[in-house]
Amino acid sequence: MTKIYIKLIQNMLPLFFIAIFFLASFSVTAKDFENIEEVVVKGNVLYTDQVNALKTPVPILDVPQTVSIITDDDILKQGFREIGDVIRYVPGVNTSQGEGHRDSLVFRGVRSTADFFQDGVRDDVEYYRSLYNVEQIEILRGPNALLFGRGGAGGVINRVTKKAVLNEKFGVWNFGFDSFGAFDLYLDYNIKSGDVSALRFMAHSDVLENHRDHYDGQRTGINPTLKIKVTERTSLDVSYEYADHERFIDRGVPTENGEPVKRFKKITFGDKDLNQTTLEATIIKATLSTDFSDTSKGNLSIISSEFEKMYKNYYVADYNAGETVVTMDGYLDPVERENTIITGNLVNEIQIGTSIHTLLFGGEIINTSSNNHRYDTFWSTTRDDNEVFKITRPMNFSVNSAGIATSNDFTAKLKSKTRSDIEVTSIYFQNQIDVSDTLKLMIGGRHDTFDITVADIKSETFQSREDKEFSPRAGVIFKPFENVSWYYSYSESFLPRSGEQYKELTASSASLDPDVYESSEFGVKVAISESLSFAAAYFDSKQIIATRDASGEGAEIVGLRVDGLEFELKGKVNDRMSLAIGYSSMDGKTNLGGEPREIPEHMLSLYATYEVSEKFGWAFGMTRQGESNISNNKPELILPKYTRIDFGAYYKITDNLSIQMNIENLTDELYFPHSHSTHQASVGEPFNTRVSIRKTF
Repeated sequence: MTKIYIKLIQNMLPLFFIAIFFLASFSVTAKDFENIEEVVVKGNVLYTDQVNALKTPVPILDVPQTVSIITDDDILKQGFREIGDVIRYVPGVNTSQGEGHRDSLVFRGVRSTADFFQDGVRDDVEYYRSLYNVEQIEILRGPNALLFGRGGAGGVINRVTKKAVLNEKFGVWNFGFDSFGAFDLYLDYNIKSGDVSALRFMAHSDVLENHRDHYDGQRTGINPTLKIKVTERTSLDVSYEYADHERFIDRGVPTENGEPVKRFKKITFGDKDLNQTTLEATIIKATLSTDFSDTSKGNLSIISSEFEKMYKNYYVADYNAGETVVTMDGYLDPVERENTIITGNLVNEIQIGTSIHTLLFGGEIINTSSNNHRYDTFWSTTRDDNEVFKITRPMNFSVNSAGIATSNDFTAKLKSKTRSDIEVTSIYFQNQIDVSDTLKLMIGGRHDTFDITVADIKSETFQSREDKEFSPRAGVIFKPFENVSWYYSYSESFLPRSGEQYKELTASSASLDPDVYESSEFGVKVAISESLSFAAAYFDSKQIIATRDASGEGAEIVGLRVDGLEFELKGKVNDRMSLAIGYSSMDGKTNLGGEPREIPEHMLSLYATYEVSEKFGWAFGMTRQGESNISNNKPELILPKYTRIDFGAYYKITDNLSIQMNIENLTDELYFPHSHSTHQASVGEPFNTRVSIRKTF
């Protein structure tokens, strides 16, 4: 932790100077004409006052971008326990396997393990994130470099955490269990600790189980938060979060004749004791927020975090159709990471002539250091990382297919050992202009200086690169009626050559510019009522990859192009019924002209809740995912389409006590939601019943 605090002190002064400069400019131009205090109102994309990730208090109807919001109430009613559960009902976004040890999403055809944010701050460590302390989840599609920096090529996901609430005392505990044998318990308690302060304590403990052999795990987390009202206009939020996770890694089943092998659905191609991942994390965060006037506000956040993560596993490397043997591979990958992030935002509303300008200025400083190791499996029989075994349930890795005893050593074959040091300095601006009641404009940009050094400890070499990238964003909104907005937007983002997790940088890659993502989007949003909204969008995006031609000269190619349509209807139809309907259709091309991986041609989702009475209600969910490719440019290798049906019901026993039941995969359909590679297709969960009891006090 000492290193983090030294970095923190070293980098605080520059950001404070930036903040002082911006504040001085605001004090000259600010005019009190309209109160723009932050109002956090949970709801759907049109009647939520503010998306926390957008950093400015602009109604969602006036945002030229596709945004989906999932509240804590949605999470509770639908029985969500993972980020992947949430994504199942979001158009234009689907899940990837993530090698069985991390959240991995596909935003509009672009796979990502790093475009995850918490309270608008990057959370790029690879793990499965808990939802116990989440107020709402915000999913923004399209490039988002202006607000979030590198990555964000297809979209980002932001978790808004629960904060302490002044002058209130409340609490809740929730206990749940399912037919697989999993159970979870969480506690949320808020107390008034003084006239100007409040303390909120959140904790959870999960025991993980599912339908697959050997699968188990546990997750524990605590998150106390403190809010202090420093002055009438200034507040301080301080948070400490600790996470301790452990789970079995399941890489799924192999394929034959172009599809996952259904007869292997009950076989786990891994070792009971060796296929494991662990995470221990500590995150300390402080945010100072100030309303300088009715039209000017700012915040400064400081985040210090440490992560220790390990994953170790066997998986199928090769399989021939009809055979009774399989080739296994594996690796051990421990990672240590320290982050210091300082970010500040200033928002000011001014009037120039008849136009109203909402100005955003922000800055961010990031210091990240990572130690990365990679050990391949090393079998005593082959003296290599691959070995062939008979297919049995359970798998036996002590004897190979020839009947010869074998053993594996995860420390004998060091593939790579690197240390990555990253320094990022960013400044961004945005101006949202209300030209008139019917016309609104948005223009902005972000300048990032991304400096990375990767030391290859194994080969005793190092590479470094500095990128200075400007990412523009622009949009126009036309509102023929108060409740209708048509919009067009253009945005860019970039991804450094070191990739999402900064593990390697070779001499050849260090000489190339970052990948650049460009996206255009045209859409419409309609507030059908105060509680029901409709949104539709067409998008066209492409990836520009820096490369070299046959002569060695610098060149550029279009690496991936994806276009598609998205529709979303969400909100309350009447006092009793709520609906969430999403649909997306996408089509893509790789640089070779073939079809890209993990882009279902069609995705449809529906979730409806109906309150039969004040005490009883039910819910119905359906998701349909079309056929998708497992690998790029291999249309013959697919994940079949599937339909999954979910059902839920709840009963309010007393005003403070309720019971809820969620049935997942009601029809017990066999499906394969994603695959990391050719022979690693995940097996979807069969019929499962989950019961939870909730007590408020």
